[in-house]
Amino acid sequence: MAKVLDSVDQRTQLVGENRLELLLFRINATQLFAINVFKVKEVVKLPQLSAVPGSHSHICGVANIRGTSIPVIDLRSAIGYKPIKGDHGANMIITEYNRSVQGFKVGKVEHIVNMTWGDILPPPKTAGRHNYLTAITRIEIDGVSQIVSIIDVEKVLAEIIHYDVTLSEGVLDHDLVNEMQGRKILIADDSSTARRQIKETLEPLGIEILEVSDGLQALRTLQGWCDEGKSVQDELLMLITDAEMPEMDGYKLTHEIRNDKRMRDLFITLNTSLSGSFNKAMVDKVGCDRFISKFQPDLLVEVVQQRLRELVR
Repeated sequence: MAKVLDSVDQRTQLVGENRLELLLFRINATQLFAINVFKVKEVVKLPQLSAVPGSHSHICGVANIRGTSIPVIDLRSAIGYKPIKGDHGANMIITEYNRSVQGFKVGKVEHIVNMTWGDILPPPKTAGRHNYLTAITRIEIDGVSQIVSIIDVEKVLAEIIHYDVTLSEGVLDHDLVNEMQGRKILIADDSSTARRQIKETLEPLGIEILEVSDGLQALRTLQGWCDEGKSVQDELLMLITDAEMPEMDGYKLTHEIRNDKRMRDLFITLNTSLSGSFNKAMVDKVGCDRFISKFQPDLLVEVVQQRLRELVR
């Protein structure tokens, strides 16, 4: 099992090249699911779990991994299936999202596939608003084409962990409140949960939120305004983009914006659940203005206020 992720550190260079690698796994006999390898810390056989009285129904216990207690979520039940019966053959995918570490109980872990974000598509609209997917793709296994469903882990976690959008005392600069009224921010994020968190933080301050679900939609929106003769900098206070998105990731989106003289000065904030140290290096490489690790409402508002101060000085 360890061999699955032996070279995970070397795989991170794919980020920024509009490429990703997916860890494929099953939670039932027929369907393939996936998450981004870059968010995976380790894959192990499911260890013995300790019960946590009063915990959320989707948490099946706590695992002790080298002295660290890790909550384990039954991914099958968390996305609407009946819980996995028994632990025989079960594995645990240990991940880091939004500065927290958790394990996901799954069935068989298959292998890793290398993809481009152009091969990753949004889930069909017929899937409805309440599905747990951020995207789908298609791969060939032994000559047979199979659909892979990419899990919206942020949505799963948000239903288990309460994310408070209340601002801490002293964060809001009341001298800037009037400057926020009517300002527009474009959000590009494939997770509806992440977009909602940003909206619930900023809309009460009078900021108008425009949203798209991938980088390509964001780029086309901006290019469309430029083609109409609009100034992107006049239209938007900033762009807030996720790193990982179908069709075009946030790094590629930033690269395209910086290489278009009509909009190269747009203020861009990378807002992502990926690990911080690597992303800070990527911010410098592609030219983002700020990096925020999800989900930090205080820091989000501070970045907005910083940008406003630059404009009203």
